[in-house]
Amino acid sequence: MIRKAHAAWRGTGREGEGDLTTGSGVLKETPYSFRTRFENQPGTNPEELIAAAHAGCFTMALAFQLQAAGYTPTELSTEAAVSLEPDGPGFKITRSALTLKADVPGLDKETFDRLAGEAEKTCPVSRVLNAEITLDATLA
Repeated sequence: MIRKAHAAWRGTGREGEGDLTTGSGVLKETPYSFRTRFENQPGTNPEELIAAAHAGCFTMALAFQLQAAGYTPTELSTEAAVSLEPDGPGFKITRSALTLKADVPGLDKETFDRLAGEAEKTCPVSRVLNAEITLDATLA
């Protein structure tokens, strides 16, 4: 399986702007710029997209872990907070903090913690990130 996205950029790093388009069309010429990345202007940025990918990947991985163990979640809700920090002349993604809230009928805390930990370690996005990954998981 290969998934594709396209980035276009016009102008300098600070004053320029670009757009992102995904193969699925979910993003179509979605704006990004220095301002959307570092000044919270409307638009997206690479770190936000990595956070969305990590939250989605982990949550789906956990759903598969739960299914294999015989559980069906009512809801799994995950936030990923990706940290971008200065690193020499550039920047580095140093951390992705996952915060999970789960409602899974009949699941005990010990099994929940084990399955959530396995999902965090085996999710493909967790495996590709060269950053510290933390998980704060709460079972309702």
